Amino acid sequence: MEGLIGTISPPQQWDPTRPTATRPHTTRISIPIHLHLYTNRNSRSRSLSFRRRLNNPSKVAATIISSSLGEDQSPPLVVVGSANADIYVEIDRLPREGETVSAKTGQTLAGGKGANQAVCGGKLSHPTFFIGQLGSDAHARLIAESLGNGGVHLDRVSRNEDAPTGHAVVMLQPDGQNSIIIVGGANMCCWPDQLPAEDVDVIEKAGVVLLQREIPDRVNIQVAK
Repeated sequence: MEGLIGTISPPQQWDPTRPTATRPHTTRISIPIHLHLYTNRNSRSRSLSFRRRLNNPSKVAATIISSSLGEDQSPPLVVVGSANADIYVEIDRLPREGETVSAKTGQTLAGGKGANQAVCGGKLSHPTFFIGQLGSDAHARLIAESLGNGGVHLDRVSRNEDAPTGHAVVMLQPDGQNSIIIVGGANMCCWPDQLPAEDVDVIEKAGVVLLQREIPDRVNIQVAK
């Protein structure tokens, strides 16, 4: 029997002979749900309409979610924070002083705590705005594309010529350990002294505002007030 132990990256083989304190298990619970459809003269048409929708569970789910959240009236989720291009490299070990090592693989992905939070909100089909600072480089295009594909509004994302987009080098080792070097770039040095009125307006209308510690503290404090 073979399996995998989940790590950040890369995965390692699971040794079934190794003793463990607990054994994972899954319990399936079935809960019957009874829907009573009343068919009196006042509700018959609505009952028939709902019965037809039962043939398509996805439509029923969408109806319930829309009724609960109010798609057009829900106050938005607003993320004020960081966006990075994460450069992942897989190595056998960290280089020693003055040494160059070769990576097995390498790839660049959009990331950063703020951008990740925003995409999570967008993927849930909730109105989500990201307020952040990018450079004017290839990394900025990568991040903007990722945010847009995630359903995030980009109206309040600023582009800057004076600093690179924030990025990080993530060195992954075979045992799953990682070492990270972060370049703050535009995340740290391109915020204005006072947020523009347009940003403040979006923040004040938010139902939830998310902050991190990857942008200047003065910005977080201003938003929190």
